[in-house]
Amino acid sequence: MKPLLEKIIHHSHLTKNEAYSCMLAIGNGEVNDAQTVALITGIQMRGLQLAELMGFREALLELALPMHFDVDDCIDVCGTGGDGKNTFNISTATAFVLASLGYKVVKHGNYGVSSLCGSSNVLEALGYTFTNDGDSLQRQLEETNICFMHAPLFHPALKAVAPLRKALGVATFFNSMGPLVNPAHPTHQLTGTYNLELARQYQHVLRTERKDFTVLHGMEGFDELTFIGVTRILGKERDIIVGSNPPNLQYTMADINGGETVQQAADLLVNLLSGKGTEPQNVVLAGNVALALQTFHPEMDFETAFAKGYEAVKSGSAIKSLKILAV
Repeated sequence: MKPLLEKIIHHSHLTKNEAYSCMLAIGNGEVNDAQTVALITGIQMRGLQLAELMGFREALLELALPMHFDVDDCIDVCGTGGDGKNTFNISTATAFVLASLGYKVVKHGNYGVSSLCGSSNVLEALGYTFTNDGDSLQRQLEETNICFMHAPLFHPALKAVAPLRKALGVATFFNSMGPLVNPAHPTHQLTGTYNLELARQYQHVLRTERKDFTVLHGMEGFDELTFIGVTRILGKERDIIVGSNPPNLQYTMADINGGETVQQAADLLVNLLSGKGTEPQNVVLAGNVALALQTFHPEMDFETAFAKGYEAVKSGSAIKSLKILAV
């Protein structure tokens, strides 16, 4: 480990093989906490490189508990987090709306590290029981069209570094890894990143990994579509811009805030999935659902996808799956 830390301290980049070996060592408990923190901090300060991302990812997937579901097509909806915006749990809400529309969702997620409330925090608060039992997750998928994969139960390396990440309290390159290491290997993916360079790295990795995918980056620093500022949308065959606030609706960050406590975030999610959200919340959620629908149906224009998403959000039908699984 020492030679690799020397490279990072001197602003050199790790090769893919070096990054792979480094993550294997962390996952196997061969790296002490001080070295791990030095690695995390050094890479975060100078930026994660594509070769490092690919090497770390390969090791995490090799170390992960494998999971295979009996479905033809499924999607993961999972952003990097780390944008520090404290929006409501957009990706979690999007996942449940998609499930209500009949799409199979295998959502990968974790506790919030640099944010108040990650997907695991909010689902746990609502009574969802985390499991890595494949039969249980398969039944959830069959009964509700959605199951949730709490990352530490599938990734020993992520579990090992969780206390260190929490103590640091800032976004690290581990935030960047989460959406790329779903052990179920979903056929489709909607994900977002808080910076454009990382979004392009995701595009490079996912081009050979998914039937289709959408990577988004809000140019104001969001890892989800908010319509606050423009959003860059990258896919297999597209690179487009989605504009800012929709016509006749102006809102601010305060209107899509996720609350000050985990319980507030959980209550907000229930309210939203029940069709009782505010208009800004509904519009933001429908926009993200629209991008997920386009991931399955690239021929569908955004306006059509948005209309389908908005109707599903307003119907309140998404709460049914959540009630079966948790509330």
